[in-house]
This record gives sequence, C-alpha cells and structure tokens, in this order.
Amino acid sequence: MKAGFVSIIGRPNVGKSTLLNAMLGRKVTIVSPTPQTTRHRILGIKTTDKGQIIFMDNPGIHRPLHKLNELMMERVYESLRDTDLILLMIDITQPFGKGDEFVVNMLKEVKPDKFLLINKIDLVSKGKILPVIDLYKDLLEFKEIVPISAYRGTNLDLLEDLIYKYLPEGEPLFPPQTVTNISDRFLVSEIIREKLLHRLRAELPYSVGVLVEEMEDRGELLYIYATVFVEKENHKKIVIGKGGENLKIVGKRAREELEFIFGKKIYLELVVKVKRGWRDDPAVLTLLENQ
Repeated sequence: MKAGFVSIIGRPNVGKSTLLNAMLGRKVTIVSPTPQTTRHRILGIKTTDKGQIIFMDNPGIHRPLHKLNELMMERVYESLRDTDLILLMIDITQPFGKGDEFVVNMLKEVKPDKFLLINKIDLVSKGKILPVIDLYKDLLEFKEIVPISAYRGTNLDLLEDLIYKYLPEGEPLFPPQTVTNISDRFLVSEIIREKLLHRLRAELPYSVGVLVEEMEDRGELLYIYATVFVEKENHKKIVIGKGGENLKIVGKRAREELEFIFGKKIYLELVVKVKRGWRDDPAVLTLLENQ
C-alpha cells in the first residue's frame, strides 16, 4: 500500500480548498471568493484500496501584516517540511506576477517532489494552457504537470492516480473511517465564518474571527453559542446590519448547512463583540486555534 502526506499550496484564491473538498467528496474546509479564507493547516484524509493520502490544505501564501498572518505562514512552512509531495496550485485566469515568483523561489529551497496543478482550465481556451506549462517548466522541476478544474472535477481521478505513484509505501496512518483532523467546534466556527465572508465580502475587512463558546448536544437539538470578533465598532454594525438583517441571514445560512452536516436540528446563537487588535493578541489566537 501507499501512504503519505500531500501539501496543497499556492497563492490566495487559487482553489486549494475547493480541490481538497472535491478530492474527499465532502466539505472539510470553507470556500470563499475572499483571499486568505483558509487560516489553518487542515488535514483531509482519503483512504482507498490503494492506500491513504493525507492532504494538507494551507493558507494562501502572502506577506504577513499581523500576528495572525504570521501564524498562517508558519503553517505553510511546517507543511513544506513535513510532506512527501507538494502540489503547487495556480489559477490560469490570473497573470504570472511577483507573488507567483515568490512562491516558485520558496519551493526551490525544499526537497519533496512537486506537481504543478493548473486550475480553472474550464474558464480558458486550450491554447492558453501550453504557454503556462512552458513558463513553469523553465522555473522549477515538476514531476508532473496536471491541468485541472477543481470546481468541475476535471482530471481529479488522474491526479489521484499520479499522487499514489509518488507516495512512499506504507501502512495507513489514520483509521480508514477518518476524513479530517478538525474538531466539530472548529468546523462550526469555519462554517459561520464562511457565511460571513459570502454575505459581507464587499464591506467587511478580513478582521473577523469566530469562537464557538458553547456546543451542547441536547438529544434532538444541538445548541451552539458563538462569538464573532471584529476590531472596530463600525465593523460590528456592518456584521449585524440594519435591524439585525445581516446577522440573521448569516445565522440562517450557517444553521441550514450545519443541520445538513450533523443531521439534526440546530439552535444557533451569534453574538458580535469588538476586540481591538485581536489579530495580534496571542490569547485570542490561541482560543481560535484550539477550539
């Protein structure tokens, strides 16, 4: 059998979380048009008769401006050190820039084998794919180059076969029924944050965090009490909305998805609190990290 760790990396918004969810056939990480949606290294575990692939979904590579962002980039560097295979994912609809050059140069310093995944090929003509392949082949050595559409599932079966080809032989590292390492509390907090980003991405800065303060199974009902952290009073007003409209819509959408995930009725209570500078507060970051 084959078993090993596969690190998915790339710039923000290239589709890393969409790929992970598609490879697993279920949602373990949130998806949003907002850059830097993924803040943690999330494990997604796929076990088949060929072996076990342990995917690591990482925050988008960016220049850190706060302690939160520094922690995000630390997760990326840890992932590159602890992996058997690296999947560099790019968005073919975006031109090559300094950020891409930074990622390529960073990968020159690490040893594991590398694949190049050219994502969103469903959005461009075939003639645009070959020049991108030629560009990246001259910059870095890749064991495989795979054009994909994570959203539509194009070439993902091929990608899985190629991953097994390069993974080391070994026994599964997790029980076969395990799909992710994240806790229910963390998943709940991420689903709520996803709905906030979708509802308010045009108005809300990235300075929003969600902490599940209480989560209690009451038989047929799952009670959840969560705090939404923002940094300024006007951010709080945006999250709540006129007459509480935004918070009601976010709560409704989060509750509906959580009821589908947990298979039972959910009572979800959301409270918005101003916590100035929380992105640089180690105590708050520890709470969010460890829920």
